[in-house]
Amino acid sequence: MRKLLNTLYIITPESYLGKDGENVVIRVKDEEKFRIPVHNIEGIICFGYTGASPALMGMCAERRVGLSFLTEHGHFLSRINGPVSGNVLLRRKQYRVADNTGDALSLAQLFVSGKIANCRTILQRALRDHEISEGTPLLESTIKTLAEKIKQAQKTSNADILRGVEGEAAQKYFEMFDFLILNNKEDFFMHGRNRRPPTDNVNALLSFLYTLLMHDVQSALETVGLDPCVGFLHTDRPGRPSLALDMMEEFRPYLVDRMVLTLINRKQVDARGFQSKEGKGVIMTDETRKEVLIAWQKRKQEEIVHPFLQEKIPVGLLPYAQALLLARYLRGDLDNYPVFLNK
Repeated sequence: MRKLLNTLYIITPESYLGKDGENVVIRVKDEEKFRIPVHNIEGIICFGYTGASPALMGMCAERRVGLSFLTEHGHFLSRINGPVSGNVLLRRKQYRVADNTGDALSLAQLFVSGKIANCRTILQRALRDHEISEGTPLLESTIKTLAEKIKQAQKTSNADILRGVEGEAAQKYFEMFDFLILNNKEDFFMHGRNRRPPTDNVNALLSFLYTLLMHDVQSALETVGLDPCVGFLHTDRPGRPSLALDMMEEFRPYLVDRMVLTLINRKQVDARGFQSKEGKGVIMTDETRKEVLIAWQKRKQEEIVHPFLQEKIPVGLLPYAQALLLARYLRGDLDNYPVFLNK
């Protein structure tokens, strides 16, 4: 199992990234602010219109350090990758499976079933760990509904029906999300999932963290030699990392949704850290974005016993572990893909 390295987040808009020997150097108005050896990081995510030297980009590509550029509000702009790595036979097998309707559907069903099961676990944990008297009947009903949706997902006959089941399950799940918010309910509420742009504080947090998760999943897939743009559930589209979107599904509830609830319920964020901008929806202030990034990095350092590998690994390595298992399945080393399930 690989070692979990740090991700470097650049949130100062005036920053410029350069290379000095084997170091990544950050300068603001020609003044050096920070430097770190490139071998200590596995990714760089830049918020705002940060500049980067060609030498720095070349070093990141050569060392396989993912370099992503986002707007200051977390909307993905671009990503710089080095040469494609991994076994070409693995990628060819991936393409053949994606082109085979039955094989692709089988994998898509696993991604969707895993996501719904992990959403269901979030609701079950809430009932077990907290007193939610007002919403208990609705939560119990939704938990039963999601169990049925898992069965439906496993029996679907084509991808379009499967996407419909996934959409219905997501709607039911997010209808319950507001009951899981226990503090600051005047400022943090959930009346359904919305994005592009998010129109409330909770959706702003979800969208921001989903973007960070996307970076990590895409990097993991590239590391094991899979093509992140050729998926089995999400349709092909130029520039769309379809496989990364597929694999994200099983992680969304466990890695992002739980963290959003923790940030709110522990009062680590408050309404002052969110602003409504015309045409841009609700965005986080720089200070709140920094707090969320710190919490995200701490969460990735926590350890979990992987349910299939039965090894203790950092949470941040879950995308890599699942990407590795998917590659093993495609190579024929595993009978099926063991989707990540949080018990």
